[in-house]
Amino acid sequence: MWDLQRQEKSGQTLNPLFQLSTRSYEQEFLLVKQALSDLENECNVKNGYVIEEPFEKFGWTFFNIQISNGLVDIIEKSGMMKGALGYRIGEQLTNFIGHYLESKGSNVRIKKINYG
Repeated sequence: MWDLQRQEKSGQTLNPLFQLSTRSYEQEFLLVKQALSDLENECNVKNGYVIEEPFEKFGWTFFNIQISNGLVDIIEKSGMMKGALGYRIGEQLTNFIGHYLESKGSNVRIKKINYG
């Protein structure tokens, strides 16, 4: 997949890791990919994310996204997360990414599965 190749070429360590879930993967994949590309452009970052291979379970499709530390730093320092709920940075980032994807038309569910 293109995005996995992108990770290998960039040589960056990507964190945090989020799991997205949907019942309409084909449609949501395109929305998520476009939204993350838009976020990269807004933050002036290249190779800021990776979308991993999907897997299905119980009628849902799950796929993970990794966000680069560089993109996270810009999001944190720019004030983009202002108003994102959560006591810890991981919770705030999860809420920010979820709301950002929603603002771009996506209806995926998001869960933080790793931060660090």
